[in-house]
Amino acid sequence: MTSMIKKAALLATAAAMPMMMATTASAEGERYVLVSHAPDSDSWWNTIKNALALAGEQMGVTVEYRNPPTGDLADMARIIEQVAASNPDGIITTLSDPDVLSGPIRAAVDAGIDVVIMNSGTPDQARAVGALMYVGQPEYDAGLAAGMRAKGDGVTSFLCVNHYISSPSSTERCQGFADGLGIELGNQMIDSGQDPSEIKNKVMAYLSANPDTDAILTLGPTSADPTLLALEENGMAGDIYFGTFDLGEDIVKGIKAGVIKWGIDQQPFLQAYLPVVVLTNYDRYGVLPGNNINSGPGFVTATALEKVEAFAGEYR
Repeated sequence: MTSMIKKAALLATAAAMPMMMATTASAEGERYVLVSHAPDSDSWWNTIKNALALAGEQMGVTVEYRNPPTGDLADMARIIEQVAASNPDGIITTLSDPDVLSGPIRAAVDAGIDVVIMNSGTPDQARAVGALMYVGQPEYDAGLAAGMRAKGDGVTSFLCVNHYISSPSSTERCQGFADGLGIELGNQMIDSGQDPSEIKNKVMAYLSANPDTDAILTLGPTSADPTLLALEENGMAGDIYFGTFDLGEDIVKGIKAGVIKWGIDQQPFLQAYLPVVVLTNYDRYGVLPGNNINSGPGFVTATALEKVEAFAGEYR
């Protein structure tokens, strides 16, 4: 009997060992820093911050968010250099302008820091700087899909409200939309700046000078929210074809009211959450997905709003 009890105890201990080992492995204290190009004023990035915090909590790692307060890309490049000098286990960063950012990102990789590119850039650009992978939405392709959709709805001219024209990826959205329509971009893209009043005034001025404009494309809440106000003021809300990139509380309201036809959902939650999961499992177990991850584009319309509305600005 004593022998049987000892054997049972040994079996129980052996069965528990894998669980004990896994628990130890999941508390190694890795630190990952996400560096974005977004200015402090861009509320769309709140979803990124929420996803980053949740991933850190669930994976048991330390996460940090850094960004240039005004969106200055030279400042962002310096932040990447500072973060790399602090020797984190990994850096998650956007590649909104390869000419400015490739150097510091490549230097971080050469210093032995694992990097995942998210949100901006392309899989090819991520590979060129030595990143492990890319998680995001190919911006030109998303604009192209939106333009083809709008063409099918009869759109032949448009205004693209570009609130972040210094970022090449923003221009790719406008160019893709024009190509999807099969027309020249030309002067149909305006540099709106990021001040809400200025954006509203520039949209109203353009539509006044170009009354035959069929459609408006905005590139996120920063430009979409003031454009909604502009259309309310000039009486065009609901009468002009209006599509936008990204989601937000006011964008969702606009879709629900029929003022905005669709929002292009690139799922920013996944863009921040998945890199933390990927880096953690790569550090701990040496496993890595074999492909880049496209988080979008997906089109959100009035027929699919229930869950999006509940989490807009938080997780969607």
